[in-house]
Amino acid sequence: MRICVFGAGAIGGLMAARLAASGAAEVTIIARGPHLAAMQQNGLRLRSGAETVVVHPRCVATPEEAGPQDYVIVTLKAVGLPPAAPQIAKLLGPETAIVSAVNGIPWWYFHRIGGAHEGRLVESVDPGGEVSRLLPPERAIGCIVYPAAEVVEPGVIEHSYGDRFTLGEPSGERTPRAEALAKALVAAGFKAPIRPRIRDEIWVKLWGNLAFNPISALTWNTLDQLTADPGQRAVARTMMLEAQEIGQVLGVRFAIDVDKRIAGAAEVGAHRTSMLQDLERGRPMEVEALLGVVVEFADLTGLPAPTCRTVLALLRARARAAGCL
Repeated sequence: MRICVFGAGAIGGLMAARLAASGAAEVTIIARGPHLAAMQQNGLRLRSGAETVVVHPRCVATPEEAGPQDYVIVTLKAVGLPPAAPQIAKLLGPETAIVSAVNGIPWWYFHRIGGAHEGRLVESVDPGGEVSRLLPPERAIGCIVYPAAEVVEPGVIEHSYGDRFTLGEPSGERTPRAEALAKALVAAGFKAPIRPRIRDEIWVKLWGNLAFNPISALTWNTLDQLTADPGQRAVARTMMLEAQEIGQVLGVRFAIDVDKRIAGAAEVGAHRTSMLQDLERGRPMEVEALLGVVVEFADLTGLPAPTCRTVLALLRARARAAGCL
């Protein structure tokens, strides 16, 4: 089994290191800059608790060097997918599956969903349908990322918690390609359940991200601060309830209630959300994939979502001012 990890930062590096160490797959990493140079020279080092593993997967700069793959695991930021799609496409053979381990609503969301919205484009993450043209949705396998990890220095990944990557076909079927991937991930030490309703899990993760990430970027507050403050907590809760209504109109089932989801975020503690980290470092923020798409779906379903719209306008202004769009 040939697996390529495209965008092997923290999560991609974690997956690549464990897969390579297990021998469950022939792993290739596509990366760039000092991170790539360090891995080529010294291998990929993964620290997880008291354990340190060093592996030497194939590490290259271009898809041409990697060649066609059985699976391409895409662990880019959502904003990086449209510009990277032409390169990812070069890794595709006749049966290659694309594993979309990307935050937010994916470009393939309406593929095999059935009903009135079947085949609709998600403009917020797939402007003009260019991603879908290059990366056909029928190749996609959904993947929800739960672990936390960080690139602490070039070639070195620190894994802090979590070991689950939930998988799911857009159609809800349990396919041989999904089962083979799950088996490889389990052999690598991960939990990899295959869910028949992967969109439900996408929304539960998005549910927190669409509120906590933007609010943290607007206030510079960590999760514990914004969930402890009654005003910020109320804004987050209202945004989440608006989004829940949108998701339910689209057929999503929420397995937990909004207050339990907020309590779970509060338990994480003094965490700087990914959007806040991007803002602090002057990197593009996932504005559209985490909140713009919610407003796009509000328009689609005819729902007002006033708080989400207000926060989105403020967030876009903050991102423009900071050069982080």
